[in-house]
Amino acid sequence: MIHSLPSRLKAGAGTGLDILYHFILHGPEGGQFTVRVKDGQCTVEEGLQGDPKCVVETTDQIYADAETGRINAQMAVLMGKIKVSNVGSLLKFAAMFEPVQDK
Repeated sequence: MIHSLPSRLKAGAGTGLDILYHFILHGPEGGQFTVRVKDGQCTVEEGLQGDPKCVVETTDQIYADAETGRINAQMAVLMGKIKVSNVGSLLKFAAMFEPVQDK
């Protein structure tokens, strides 16, 4: 699901930015990912590269549930199900993307 981020970047979002985010997702569908938003483009790479503005750590299932709206992502952060190193940065990050359409 994290690999869908580039196709979900909103038009005009991320223009003039160059920010890295690290996602550490535990579980069978998880992994470690670097997401870069640079000059209106988004890329997702396997592994943790560079110095991130924010680190997000959770399970693959919680991440998927938050992305699809099956759980409230803000409540999951408050309850410690999603660990975030920079909440303000993550809120800005989330606002740049279209939501996942749960199938």
